[in-house]
Order: sequence, then C-alpha cells, then structure tokens
Amino acid sequence: MAQLSGVWTLSQVSQAVQNGQWLGTAPPVIEYLVVAGGGTGRIGGGGAGGLLTGATTVSSGTSYAITIGAGGAGGNSTWSFINATNGNNSLFGTLVNGSTGAVAGGLGGNYAAGSNGYGGSGGGGGSPSNDPQASGGSGTSGQGNAGGSSYGNSSTSGSDGGGGGGAGTVGLNAPATTGVGGNGGAGIASSISGTVTTYAGGGGGGGYVTAGTGGSGGGGNGGTSSSSATAGTANTGGGGGGVAYSAQSNGAGGSGIVIIRYPTSYKLAASTTGTPTQTTANGYYIYTFTASGSITF
Repeated sequence: MAQLSGVWTLSQVSQAVQNGQWLGTAPPVIEYLVVAGGGTGRIGGGGAGGLLTGATTVSSGTSYAITIGAGGAGGNSTWSFINATNGNNSLFGTLVNGSTGAVAGGLGGNYAAGSNGYGGSGGGGGSPSNDPQASGGSGTSGQGNAGGSSYGNSSTSGSDGGGGGGAGTVGLNAPATTGVGGNGGAGIASSISGTVTTYAGGGGGGGYVTAGTGGSGGGGNGGTSSSSATAGTANTGGGGGGVAYSAQSNGAGGSGIVIIRYPTSYKLAASTTGTPTQTTANGYYIYTFTASGSITF
C-alpha cells in the first residue's frame, strides 16, 4: 500500500486505520498456492502445471518476486506441432521450492514415440500406429502425476493420445478401442481464494473418433478428426488438449497463478506490484496474482 504524504485529513486517518495500514504487524507466516503453466497438447494431452501449497515464514520489509508461468503455446495443425512446449515455472521468490518453484507442465507426446514431456505433471503419450502403447511423461513428486499411455490406431495410421497428468491423479491411458483418447488427470481443489476452486487438471488426449476430456481444474478437451482441441484454462495451470488428426489444431496450456493469504489480525501488505487482486474473506487477507509482480509485507 502506498503511504500518504503531507497533511492527513481525519477521513484519511480513519481509512488508514480501517485498512490496517497503522494497526498490527506484518505477518510472520503466510499460506500460499503456487501453480505453474500447463503444457501444450500434441497427440497426448498436455500435463498440468506443478501445484505447490502450504505455509512459509516471511520477513517484514522484504520484497518477494512473484513469477506467473505462461502455458505452452498451441494452435498448430501438423503432426509435428513444432511450437508445442512445456509450460513455464511459477515462483514465489525463493520461498517455495527455491529457485525452481512450481515446475511447468509437460507437453503431450506426438507421433515419435518417447517425445512426451516430463514436468510438474507429465504429458500424455503419443505414438505412430506401429507402436501401440507409448508411455506418458512422468510428473514431479509432490507437484503432479504422470500422463497416460497412447494406443496405436492402425486404421488411421495414427494414434489415440493418453491423457495429460493432473495434480490430483494420473492421466488415463487411451483405451484399447480404435479412435478413443484418454481423459486428463484431475486437479486439486483449494479454498485459499475464499472460494473452493480446482487447479492443475491434465489435458485430454486426442482421439480420431472420440477425444479424451480435460481433467477438472482447467484441463483442455482433446480433438478428433473433425474438431480441434481446446486450450487449458488461463490461471489454472491446466494442460492443453491433444489431437489425433493433422488437419486439426492442438491446445495451448493454461497459465499459472499464485495466491497468498494470512489472517486479518495482521496488517495489509506494505506494497505490491503487478496489480494483484486483494480481497478479504473468512478472516483472511488474500492476494491473487495472475501476472508477475511482487509483494512486500
């Protein structure tokens, strides 16, 4: 909060007191949710961004940088999906998992077996028709889960992709049924924002006939021979959906988010950058960052 300068009016003093600008002390401990950007889907669904939640000590007067990881790029319509990438890490200074923070979600596998991504949650497998089951990428312990395996589709010389892993559960394998993609793994629900919200769902795998659905928590749905995949939802870390036909576009990963809260018995943050949203709910001050910035307590 910016400090007022010069002569203060009575109303300004009253407002400062109500805001906690003069009352109380900085919080010694805060709770956090840090979610990284989700991975791009290719044939396999994109993995969700890593999710970290807990509590940490903070120091009064110290500025902590907040980095919001972008999701992996999507919207390509070739089998190689050249622009498919893992997402990007999200960080709360170095307080949460050091300089690594929440690990980016892995990209989905394509027609080259073993090309799935490893990340916060792993991307779903994708493979050519003569490789009936390519494994999904692995997740990061404590942050997410592995992607599901693909299933070779000899009738289309393609592949039905595995679902991307989610923070809560693994991505599902593409079933041994021609033309069906695996569903994305489920995310994890949190009430840190004051409302129960689910984050970090995996993207659905592409299926020539029936695509996999995205996992709860912002995972994008997969695409089919006649429909493109959907992107992971912004600021959830959801993985992008995969596709099973080269004429359709794959889904981008959803961007990450950082949420911080602490009891209202302490004063409001001394300053912030990056225009976070500040709310109060259930006896907590809550700061929600959907873009990079900083906070000083």
